[in-house]
Amino acid sequence: MERTIELADRVAVELAGEHDRTLRSLEDKLELAIDLRGNRMTLTGDDARVAAAAAVIDELADLVAGGQTLGPGAMDALASAIDEHEPLSGMLGNVLWRHRAIAITPKTAGQRRYVDAIRDSTITFGIGPAGTGKTYLAVAMAVAALHRREVGRIILTRPAVEAGERLGFLPGDIAAKVDPYLRPLIDALHDMMDADKVEVSLERGQIEIAPLAFMRGRTLNDSFIILDEAQNTTAEQMKMFLTRLGYGSKMVVTGDVTQVDLPRDRPSALHAIGGILASVPEIAFVNFGRADVVRHKLVQDIVEAYRIAEED
Repeated sequence: MERTIELADRVAVELAGEHDRTLRSLEDKLELAIDLRGNRMTLTGDDARVAAAAAVIDELADLVAGGQTLGPGAMDALASAIDEHEPLSGMLGNVLWRHRAIAITPKTAGQRRYVDAIRDSTITFGIGPAGTGKTYLAVAMAVAALHRREVGRIILTRPAVEAGERLGFLPGDIAAKVDPYLRPLIDALHDMMDADKVEVSLERGQIEIAPLAFMRGRTLNDSFIILDEAQNTTAEQMKMFLTRLGYGSKMVVTGDVTQVDLPRDRPSALHAIGGILASVPEIAFVNFGRADVVRHKLVQDIVEAYRIAEED
């Protein structure tokens, strides 16, 4: 099947991208042959795929005409909208946070369900492989909530468990010692806030970054709390963390059950948590899959290869 779509000039330029890079990425994601001449785009391929792609490209054209730019991950969002039969506006039009020229939005249907769950639930578990945006999107929503004064502070934590290596003695104060463990959370913050604002927020206590062990004995009120790498928590640690929840707070717990770094005799709390809390109200579970990986395409293939190997 072949179908031609007339595009506004601005939309055609945006879809082509520099040296046709966006167009080639679009072609790869949609698994179609795409020819763009001037403002006429021709799609060639399977009938159902062409029809679905044409509908989503029409929606994308409306978003671009309305001022939407096609940043990194836009093609992932478009492909996911087609595969999952989801409206593209629910992803690219769902802006969680803006920093400078970057708009952070869900890029897949799974990511959209995740951010909706965070909005609607008091505690949300995001479980899935690397590259699915579990931590990044949660940090974006935390920063936005702090900016809107929905919470008084952000608390970011993760267990200090080494990923198969022994780091040994680390010099410096407590901040320097835990920095290697918490660096991914700090990097995400710096993507969403200017460095000086991050430092001021840390000094004022509006943002707190600490190992999970530091949560014991506390009650966390008026906070947006993120527990990252939760597959490396024991049942006792998970219970301790969840019971820190205070009034006016929201929690997000992220992890990948295929990357547990605990000793073999210490089972991961994340494996069993769904069965324990499934019937508890205001708690949501969102499971990500290979299709939600928005890093390099090779990461999707690596995730799938490991899944197949583990099943054999």
